[in-house]
Amino acid sequence: MREIGQKEARRAIWEGCKLALFVYTPMCGTCAAARRMLEVAEHLLPEGAVLQCNINYIPALVQEYQISSVPALLIYNGENEIPEIIYKMESVEHLLNRIRSVME
Repeated sequence: MREIGQKEARRAIWEGCKLALFVYTPMCGTCAAARRMLEVAEHLLPEGAVLQCNINYIPALVQEYQISSVPALLIYNGENEIPEIIYKMESVEHLLNRIRSVME
């Protein structure tokens, strides 16, 4: 997963990119487990479909989407600027299905 900042995330959203944005904090054990699941899923998705942001560097997005905890996966369908937000990382299969549902 490629790390992006707030400006790059806003640009991708504004351009209508279909993507999944993984929001995490570096010292979070649950975030590390979710990252491993997403890394597995990423191999079965188009390149660049999953990006990541450290929550400490995206305060405007956190406030705008009212992200309440990490890990969080924001899924953008390319048509609507308001993402689907997933907080419960159930399984690789679940994450893969949710991300694929907007990629098609």
